[in-house]
Amino acid sequence: MLVPLLEWIDLVYNPPGFGMFSFITVRSAFAAATAFLICLLFGNRIIRLLKKLQLGETIRDDIGLDNHLSKAGTPSMGGLIILFAIIVPSLMWIRPNNIYGWLILFVVVALGAVGFLDDYIKIVKKDKKGLMGRVKLSGQILVGLILGSVLYFYPDFSEYNTLSTIPFVKDTNINYAFLGDTLGWVIYIPVVIFIIAAVSNAVNLTDGLDGLASGTTAIAGLALGILTYVSGRVDYSSFLDILYLPGVGELTIFCAALAGACFGFLWFNSYPAQVFMGDTGSLALGGSIGAIALMVHKELLLPILCGVFFMETLSVIIQTTYFKYTRRKYGEGRRFYRMAPLHHHFEKMGLPEPKIVVRFWIVAIMLAVLTIITLKIR
Repeated sequence: MLVPLLEWIDLVYNPPGFGMFSFITVRSAFAAATAFLICLLFGNRIIRLLKKLQLGETIRDDIGLDNHLSKAGTPSMGGLIILFAIIVPSLMWIRPNNIYGWLILFVVVALGAVGFLDDYIKIVKKDKKGLMGRVKLSGQILVGLILGSVLYFYPDFSEYNTLSTIPFVKDTNINYAFLGDTLGWVIYIPVVIFIIAAVSNAVNLTDGLDGLASGTTAIAGLALGILTYVSGRVDYSSFLDILYLPGVGELTIFCAALAGACFGFLWFNSYPAQVFMGDTGSLALGGSIGAIALMVHKELLLPILCGVFFMETLSVIIQTTYFKYTRRKYGEGRRFYRMAPLHHHFEKMGLPEPKIVVRFWIVAIMLAVLTIITLKIR
């Protein structure tokens, strides 16, 4: 909301330096700094409030991770810090007439609300099962349905709404409207729903060690910021031979705010964590990553960019499938991993929690670099 005011001041009074606020790069830097400062200024206050309300994490004592028992009582629902630190800078620095900005804020708020309800049932109502699985999934489906419908039917998107860049292939885009333009939504909207649900749940599964989900999400957010920036510029998109998407560059500001918020949250969430993000944060962060990839038409890059989240999810699927298979075949279930998700497998191997987290960050950085490189390796 500040942008029109600052540009009006520059136009009328022409003070030195005010012209810089018309640049996305400058506003992105301010958004990241604002998000980080919000975390530092309000983080401790929110943590004290969560402690006062006794909204602490309950740790199961039957999972075989004794080092996690000391985390019992650590305030959860810290995702409220992240949401606050993302939403405020986004409203401040994204142009208010930009449809992409409002869409991504809708996704963050809606999935944050679903996660908050799940955390509320777990922590306040003392029901470890939390929100029923079908209810949580219904919320994710609804968010995906609304997002997909806008991306498909909004007139300004009609030229490229069902197109997506294919990694490593030059001069070629996949078109979800292979059934015809009138039925393109039949394929496209379910794809959007699947991606929103899959990525939000993947980040949720990854949120099991101090700083793991927040750090890897910040890395993914920075990479997405580069993708949104180049896609929103005629010169860069032409040079890279990718879709030019007018207005999508404003999402760079959101990505910067997301990264700043995650780094600010790490101030309190790094080992040993003073607060956990809970589903309030993980569902919102995962959903926003999936939504941005869809808006910039680079969702086929998600298996690379979100490789850490993908491996974590795949480990759970493999563990569950293998256990059921061996139970049918041998009469008793066997485990493929020592424990799933994957980060717990390495804990069972005896690796210290901070070492696992840092190594996963390194993998996430390498995958983010590879994601950017794919724009030229085609």
